[in-house]
Amino acid sequence: MVRPAAKREAVAYRKEHFQMSERRACSMLAADRKMIRYRSRRPPETELRERLRGLANERRRFGYRRLFILLRREGEASGINRIYRLYREEGLGVRKRKSRKRAIGVRAPLLVEAKPNARWSLDFVHDQMANGRRFRILNVVDDVTHECLAAIPDTSISGHRVARELTFLLELRGRPGLIVSDNGTEFTSHAIFTWAKDQQIEWHYIMPGKPMQNGYVESFNGKMRDELLNETLFFTLDQARVAGRCVGRGLQHHQAAFVAGL
Repeated sequence: MVRPAAKREAVAYRKEHFQMSERRACSMLAADRKMIRYRSRRPPETELRERLRGLANERRRFGYRRLFILLRREGEASGINRIYRLYREEGLGVRKRKSRKRAIGVRAPLLVEAKPNARWSLDFVHDQMANGRRFRILNVVDDVTHECLAAIPDTSISGHRVARELTFLLELRGRPGLIVSDNGTEFTSHAIFTWAKDQQIEWHYIMPGKPMQNGYVESFNGKMRDELLNETLFFTLDQARVAGRCVGRGLQHHQAAFVAGL
């Protein structure tokens, strides 16, 4: 017993069940009598606790740091230490998910410049609608700014469709120095080989069975599944497309803050 609350409970238990005096009980537990008699004068902070619980219910995969940011946007002046204390007292901790087995082996990292468009990563994430129809989302992530450049949902996305979407991105964002993807058939098709050659863009394929070589987009896929796909029931493909556009807009301020710091 090292916490004051635990020692107070132990002293009260000995006084009630063993008829001990407070002095003797404190002596046995090596507890200071001033600490045992102390009563907190801290205000209950009922409104802040209710708002914190409400945000945690809305954003069930958000920890106290991101909940603190949301409260600050609403004008809450409390510091992060107070929010963390209330977060723990209310029992709002996010349950950790079991980690997957990691690939064993030596991987040579791809060195890139710390600037936007130095390297893009591509990958698919899958989900299904309320009627059971499956669809997939093509995510394009800037590995340096960690910005989602595009989230494109559809029931079928071929290599030609990937090339068209990348051409559209090039017109908006400029030319990337390198594109990284896995060895899926959409990325190894003749349409992609021809597109990469015509655009003079280097395309790097990770080793089969080692997704962590494409870790940035894999991490983004996990966050998208936690915070969007697992929390939303899609009824139509148009609803998923609207959500995909919102994902790109929602990460714009992160990219702008990163570029400002370069």
